Amino acid sequence: MTHLTPLLAVHVTAALSAVVLGPFALWARLGMTQRPKLHRAFGYAWVTMMVLAASTALFLRSTISFQFAGFSPIHLLIPVTFFSIFGAFWYLAKGNVQMHKKTMQNLYFWACIFTGAMTLLPGRLMNHWVFG
Repeated sequence: MTHLTPLLAVHVTAALSAVVLGPFALWARLGMTQRPKLHRAFGYAWVTMMVLAASTALFLRSTISFQFAGFSPIHLLIPVTFFSIFGAFWYLAKGNVQMHKKTMQNLYFWACIFTGAMTLLPGRLMNHWVFG
């Protein structure tokens, strides 16, 4: 099994931080009490962690059998992450808050929840670390 390299440590830390920060950014805009300063602070922190996780993933290679040149299907979320973040801020700049919200919620689900679950599949490094 692979050892924890500095690159992998940064990637895992950024990804886990994004999983934790995401709900706080989303929560700050829910319900009757709006918390725009908290939403913005947690949102920027979440976006920073997402960009860091996606950037470091460019340099990580998969060892599973279903891969191409070291890239597994999970790597397809790298461009999705960058395009989604760009799109979300573009929507916000155009005043389309609903599409900004939808884009960020979808990105959180697909890039954090779905991808996080996929890393726990048998044969993946995170599966080995978590379940032994």
